[in-house]
Amino acid sequence: MEVTVRIDGVDHKAQAQLIKGTLWVHHNGRTFTMDTGSGRKSRKKGAGGGSSDQILAPMPGKVTKILLSPGANVEAGQAVLVMEAMKMEYTLKAEIAGTIDAVTCVVGEQVALGKSLVKIKPTADK
Repeated sequence: MEVTVRIDGVDHKAQAQLIKGTLWVHHNGRTFTMDTGSGRKSRKKGAGGGSSDQILAPMPGKVTKILLSPGANVEAGQAVLVMEAMKMEYTLKAEIAGTIDAVTCVVGEQVALGKSLVKIKPTADK
C-alpha cells in the first residue's frame, strides 16, 4: 500500500506493508517499522538484519541478485545480495568479515521475513 509520511513537516509518498503486527514503511532506500500493538517506532537498516554471521531477509521479497558464492571472502559492509520488495531494491551487506559459508536462497526465490539467506564463517574461525 502507498502511504503518506511527514518528515520535517514535508509530506512524502512511501510504500508500506503490515506484517504480523508490524508496519514496515520503505522510503528513499530506508526502512522504518512500527509495532502496531505498542505504537513503538524503530528504524531498520535496509541492508539486512539478524545475527552478525547471517544475513536475514529484512522483509518479504524476491531475491534478484546473489553477488558472492560459497567460499568467497567477504568484508564487513560488502554487498552480498540484492532483493526487491514493494517495488524497491535493497542491497543486503555483510555485518562481519569472513568467508561465505552457505547461500540458502536462489535468484528469483520469494523469501519470507526473517529467512536466513547467507551464512558467513567469521574470519576468526578460519
